[in-house]
Amino acid sequence: MTGNAGLINAAQIAMVRDYLLSLQERICSGLEAIDQTAKFRTDAWERDGGGTGRSRVISDGAVFEKGGVNFSHVFGEKLPPSASATRPELAGRSFQAMGVSLVIHPNNPKVPTSHANFRFFIAEKPGEEPVWWFGGGYDLTPYYGFDEDCEHWHSTAKRACEQFDAELYPRFKKQCDEYFYIKHREEPRGVGGLFFDDFNELPFEECFAMVKTLGDSYLEAYGPIVERRKELAFTEQNKRFQCYRRGRYVEFNLVYDRGTLFGLQSGVGRIESILMSLPPVVRWDYDWHPEAGSEEARLYTDYLRFRDWV
Repeated sequence: MTGNAGLINAAQIAMVRDYLLSLQERICSGLEAIDQTAKFRTDAWERDGGGTGRSRVISDGAVFEKGGVNFSHVFGEKLPPSASATRPELAGRSFQAMGVSLVIHPNNPKVPTSHANFRFFIAEKPGEEPVWWFGGGYDLTPYYGFDEDCEHWHSTAKRACEQFDAELYPRFKKQCDEYFYIKHREEPRGVGGLFFDDFNELPFEECFAMVKTLGDSYLEAYGPIVERRKELAFTEQNKRFQCYRRGRYVEFNLVYDRGTLFGLQSGVGRIESILMSLPPVVRWDYDWHPEAGSEEARLYTDYLRFRDWV
């Protein structure tokens, strides 16, 4: 359910921008503390015609093989198809969009990949009131499954949602399961989490408070999982399987992901920042199947399916 829940002003837009920049900084600091061997490098950028951003990338760390935590604030004359697909009445409007988007690819295959995104859109048309909405969430993509990790991830998400409405977690979880589904493979990308879009059914202050609470819960959800798994032993076979499963991540992001498609279609994004979500090393093996009863097979039978974790 969506609706234009009140007007938006410059002060409110600035509040969202300030929060997103703060969230980016806090997440990067938290991940650096976990890795301890690598730091995020910062690349500030500006586009002709409007748009600024701050890309922060970590690579070749003891824990994180590659990760990006990006902030962008871009402007355009016409919403691209990826942004108006579910809101056709907004097609043709000018827009501004800001958000923090991150993907963390760990070195150890026993540590899952994580993704989070929190964004704010404003669509405008002369003579009409602006339409604004929030979107975002976070999801987890393990290569080797651990029930404890999945339960912690979803429990954290559920607690954050319940600070506002007990109905939000099951709703956002279902939307996450449906969104992060690789249709051509007929399998989920991972074990889900939270996903919401076109969210403006509450007054701005309440929507923004919810987004802040969910954004602030990301490190609480991911950090303990990384700490538990980062020192586990792994084999070359484990690493090979991780690279194989990373191929699914690439397929989803380039075929279905709205954020990636928005960045590519809008013409106002920065390509290097848009594609920072892609893993550093990937493999595709023709018609490969895991050995029955193996740890790799358990990922498919026990984890890559819709499941209530809490």
